[in-house]
Amino acid sequence: MYDGEARERFVAEPPKRSERTPFERDRARVVHSAALRRLAAKTQVYGAAANDFVRNRLTHSLEVAQVGRELGKALGCDPDVVDTACLAHDLGHPPFGHNGERALDELAAPIGGFEGNAQTLRLLTRLEAKTVDVEGRSAGLNLTRASLDAATKYPYPKGAVPGVHMRGDRAELTTRPSAPAAGDVAGGLVLNGNPPTKYGVYAEDIAVFDWMRAGSPEGRPCIEAQVMDWSDDVAYSVHDLEDGVQVGAIDLKLLHLPAARVDVFATTRALYSPGVPDDEISAALDRLLDRSWWPQSYDGSRRDLAVLKNLTSHLVGRFCSSAEAATRREYGPGPLTRHTADLIVPLPTRLEVAVLKGIAAHYVMFVEERRPRLDEERALLSELVDAIVAGAPATLEPPFQVDWADAADDGARLRVAVDQVASLTDVSAREWHGRLRA
Repeated sequence: MYDGEARERFVAEPPKRSERTPFERDRARVVHSAALRRLAAKTQVYGAAANDFVRNRLTHSLEVAQVGRELGKALGCDPDVVDTACLAHDLGHPPFGHNGERALDELAAPIGGFEGNAQTLRLLTRLEAKTVDVEGRSAGLNLTRASLDAATKYPYPKGAVPGVHMRGDRAELTTRPSAPAAGDVAGGLVLNGNPPTKYGVYAEDIAVFDWMRAGSPEGRPCIEAQVMDWSDDVAYSVHDLEDGVQVGAIDLKLLHLPAARVDVFATTRALYSPGVPDDEISAALDRLLDRSWWPQSYDGSRRDLAVLKNLTSHLVGRFCSSAEAATRREYGPGPLTRHTADLIVPLPTRLEVAVLKGIAAHYVMFVEERRPRLDEERALLSELVDAIVAGAPATLEPPFQVDWADAADDGARLRVAVDQVASLTDVSAREWHGRLRA
């Protein structure tokens, strides 16, 4: 259960008269944060405002929260803790999605790199204005220990060996994208370098991280974080497929053709299921294609839109029910909270999610036509960081001007510039670039 330690905040606050629980208050702080609002103009898969239908980072986060809240509640987690974690999980993402994350990681290499999950912790505990300590330093949203831990997918610094979580039947099947070596081919496209290594805290934020993780198993996320992580996987695997079909990038008929399947399986294996042979990936896809609710085609009519929406409901239910049942078989009834259990996701279910992500990656994310735009986005962020550093502190927003003045050396000042750029949306990053580079 959730004891006083789980409800503790890094900076003590006076008692509140409201009847809300500390965890309800955490959720409200994230909902009202500027960082959450900015997600509406940040890339999910398609660029922000590219289409009235497709997801952005905010709509994705809301959907993850809906999935996670229900799954967490079924397992006995506090629904508000999981909801808060799901709403917060992408707050650290910079402009242009994972492409922007890669660009900032390269720019921040001299100071330890950039990672969206570590940036989320930094934002929640430092950058987002809500609470200050007795010395006037920002403590971010000052969430409870339980909520902050639940929002931490990777509870270890860069270079640490992660603990096992979201257990399945095969250790080598990953639930997050694994980085192909530079020059590897995914879906016919040579990748431009590696995605950033996953970790959850920068060296300069280790004090609050150590407080948050006091008494926790090293490198092992709490079950609420595991529920958030799986809900993220489920939501983006299902909804990226839906978006791709709706905009015409994914032709459902091709999933039955052997030649097309070979390419999809290669992308799936390279990014999401290293070491898994084609026949196992094929079996996972066939299990989905054989269901009565899987559509055979899509023409954009209201009838087909309804069928497509029905598909997403069935898939989300299938993947969450599988994890819930497997976890209950292992741990029995009763509330599962904090570090009393791990979320168990059976291998067949993880492979089904992996192949859906592989379909979206092959037909949407790594198509050759996207390369010029991806290159342009990375160049834009590089030039923007350079321009901000050259003109700082005048080129920074007021909160970051204070951080710049407090910075002890050039490395700390570079981190301020990266923090500033990471806070921008796709739209504002382009506006800033045009203004500062004029």
